[in-house]
Amino acid sequence: MRYVIVLGDGMADLPCDRLGGKTPLEAAQKPNIDRAAKYGKMGMMRTVYEGMAPGSDVANLCVMGYNPKIYYSGRSPLEAASIGVALTDTDITYRANLVTLSSESVYEEKTMLDYSAGEITTQEAAALIQTLKQELDSETFQLFAGVSYRHLLIRKDRKRAGRLTPPHDISDRPVKDYLPEDSVILSIMKKSHEILKQHPVNLDRIKRGLHPADSLWIWGEGVKPRLDSFEEKYHLTGSVISAVDLIKGIGVLTGLNVIEVPGATGTVHTNFDGKRNAAIKALQDGAQYLYIHLEAADESGHQGSAEDKVRSIELIDEKIYGPVLSCLKELNEPFRLLVLPDHPTPLKLKTHTADPVPFLLLKDSDSQIQDPDAVYTETYAQKSGIFLDEGHTLLEKVINNEL
Repeated sequence: MRYVIVLGDGMADLPCDRLGGKTPLEAAQKPNIDRAAKYGKMGMMRTVYEGMAPGSDVANLCVMGYNPKIYYSGRSPLEAASIGVALTDTDITYRANLVTLSSESVYEEKTMLDYSAGEITTQEAAALIQTLKQELDSETFQLFAGVSYRHLLIRKDRKRAGRLTPPHDISDRPVKDYLPEDSVILSIMKKSHEILKQHPVNLDRIKRGLHPADSLWIWGEGVKPRLDSFEEKYHLTGSVISAVDLIKGIGVLTGLNVIEVPGATGTVHTNFDGKRNAAIKALQDGAQYLYIHLEAADESGHQGSAEDKVRSIELIDEKIYGPVLSCLKELNEPFRLLVLPDHPTPLKLKTHTADPVPFLLLKDSDSQIQDPDAVYTETYAQKSGIFLDEGHTLLEKVINNEL
């Protein structure tokens, strides 16, 4: 039996005026997924539990079958595992975004213009982080470079920072009400701005009409996680494909094989073909379980780009879902294929919500049309009457053929 999850990060949404009152899932041309919807089974599930912030960390743990109430210890330590940073039991970790702030001279008066610094390239970001390391690293704090705008800060003094706000939650808002309560963390952010604002990489980006990465924004506090082995938990071996350290880190910590795809950026411009090829090869090589994570719809939601979000969904259908389904059929083995988001990222909010998400399950045995009018959307999934209040049970239910 093969189990494949195609995870369209942030795909779910609300009706959007720019799309004629449709959601991106309703507006997108996705013939492969919609054809499967006529044969398979849809439902809704909760991936963000009460009292937990609606992040991709919590939600992807849930989809991968790990109860976040038990296993979640913060976002950044999962990313540390992907980067290869070994944590002690007393280390505190943070996500350190490279962001673009407005030009006011006083830091507290600035506005969050871009949480991703114009989706800065990994190469440019590495040069900036290297400069920051020279100036900011100490016995207490250490910076580590990640992918694009996503980086890591380790703290050794065991002090917690208190309230920290994800930068994608405050797009286009003044930062004064969202600054860290911890004066040391705030001072690092301010120092980073002084270092970065005249950095040659940023001056070059400004010349090219791009957003400069002119500050660190620190958030996502966590401590060393303890995740059970996926193989021991579900008696399956498999792989993870993703552009982002968060998902790759979950793969590392659960003992799954992490497949690196050159050119995978986590945006609408990611290497979809490379991810498709890697997925098909993994299946042909015998992977029992495959988690294909695609970040593009989420990034488009944070940017408020309806066109890019719709296009992201269409590319997932064309480049990933369709070819993977064809491969599964050609293998001539029993399979279960899931497609779903981890959480909604509504265009009009530009951030995550904790609302339930729609899932579609297709089995190799689904040979008869169940609903000729069915398409994969939030509305159709709600009509099914199937609702999983504990989303982390989805995988177990699929394995046990309980759906």
